Amino acid sequence: QVQLVESGGGLVQAGGSLRLSCTASGRTFSRLALAWFRQDPGKEREFVAGVSWGGELADYRDSVKGRFTIAVDNAKNTVYLQMNSVNTEDTALYYCAAANGHGGVWPRDYDYWGQGTQVTVSS
Repeated sequence: QVQLVESGGGLVQAGGSLRLSCTASGRTFSRLALAWFRQDPGKEREFVAGVSWGGELADYRDSVKGRFTIAVDNAKNTVYLQMNSVNTEDTALYYCAAANGHGGVWPRDYDYWGQGTQVTVSS
């Protein structure tokens, strides 16, 4: 089993920055594919960014490319999502996810989930 705990959410003004953190326990971090998803009430959970085993290959949804960066610190068992130039459309509950396999862009590709951290962007 893997336990994931997110932190770093909050209220930020449009154009500002925020860094989310997700710390894992119970499993060697470097053997997991990792990702961030987000969800608005009444909407489906959507892929934001993901990284392969060892953090070598990263993927992003189009709307966050150039603004968000996913990074892994294996020594700390932590994955980060650096969010720059945020806008009101980035407001959502952000979830950290981990997969025993290769991961992907769909929630069903992941085996473990955190409880979520709220990000609210004000205009």
